[in-house]
Amino acid sequence: MKVAVFGLGYVGLTAAGCLVRQGHTVVGFDPNEGKCRQVAAGVSPNFETGLDDLLALGLREKRLSAHVRPGAELDDCDLAMVCVGTPSAASGAHNMTYITEVAREIAQLTRSRKRPLTVAFRSTVRPGTMEELVAPFFAGHAAGVVELVYNPEFLRESTAIEDYFHPPKIVIGTADAKPSKTMAALYDGIDARTFVTPFREAELTKFVDNSFHALKVVFANEIGRVCTQLGVSASLVHEIFVADTKLNISARYFRPGGAFGGSCLPKDVRALAHLASDIGAETPVVDHLIRSNEAHKQFMLKHAVQDLPPGASVLLVGIAFKADSDDLRESPHVDMARKLVQRGYRVSIHDPVVNPATMLGANLGYAYANLPVIETLLISREDAESRRFDLVIDANGGAGSLNLDAGRIFSANRLP
Repeated sequence: MKVAVFGLGYVGLTAAGCLVRQGHTVVGFDPNEGKCRQVAAGVSPNFETGLDDLLALGLREKRLSAHVRPGAELDDCDLAMVCVGTPSAASGAHNMTYITEVAREIAQLTRSRKRPLTVAFRSTVRPGTMEELVAPFFAGHAAGVVELVYNPEFLRESTAIEDYFHPPKIVIGTADAKPSKTMAALYDGIDARTFVTPFREAELTKFVDNSFHALKVVFANEIGRVCTQLGVSASLVHEIFVADTKLNISARYFRPGGAFGGSCLPKDVRALAHLASDIGAETPVVDHLIRSNEAHKQFMLKHAVQDLPPGASVLLVGIAFKADSDDLRESPHVDMARKLVQRGYRVSIHDPVVNPATMLGANLGYAYANLPVIETLLISREDAESRRFDLVIDANGGAGSLNLDAGRIFSANRLP
């Protein structure tokens, strides 16, 4: 293919070099004349191991060129890849100036085009950018000529070439969430799980990834401060932590859904926050874990009872903090049941494992301290299946095994 790359910074120039290595012809565009001269001389303006060699290959085989402004070079391109910067604005949002300028420029240059062109944006942008900012520029084009794609990159500086050819995943956002033939050809031969999604899910991906990477760094450093203050080896604690790939370094606990609860997580988070404060190791992330969990409980309740009239009948399927357990200690579902009752809803609870008559100790105390009417709310499977409820709240994923008559079913353990 012939590929136009807009923006010859870290992402764009790395992509250009890797495209050359794949056998494509690349025309690069960047308003910085000095940068274009360096590329034309086979020298990368940014240090990236191995990139100079790829630029030299493209120049030697006459499959790479750099230009200040796009013109006729775009006419016979199959793909335009937009890699311009989206730096922070004063508000903290992305500055969309460069995205807007390039989208308008490409739209103007292709207004009378008849040959198909895929325009893939790689810059990090907020969800809605492709539909609300980019797409309108191409509204007057002939149908089927320009295909818009959002294709986030997952390149780390210093290992960008390796990451290009061995990405953690490939994400391709399209207007109709259907595969793009051009992008499939672009990634042919690269072994990575591919997700073809609507624009907005693809746009949000980079936010989630980078924020989580930042969270990992901050969390690790907070634990490091605690270790140092206690005279504990931070490196040994880290080695033990990352050795657990079943729970710690895994997909476990990462699915958006219910708040955490039970006898371990809440008390240990509080204890770590107290310990850190006691020894003078500031841990703002740890300190806010409980607060964030409480906010999520309110969020789930708000969405569960959305448009539900006062006095409506509600069935809560599951009251323990997790399925196949009778542990009600700090269960978010106990909180939800209490608040539903307080709001005047007619609440019933079905949990096949929970039996107040067999509860002991702290579990018994927590249940009755936080939901004194629990015994009057619990109903059998037969009773649950014989009545109609305005709302069923599936707390632990058990509603699917019941034959329920419900106006609406809300999942409190999984967000769609």
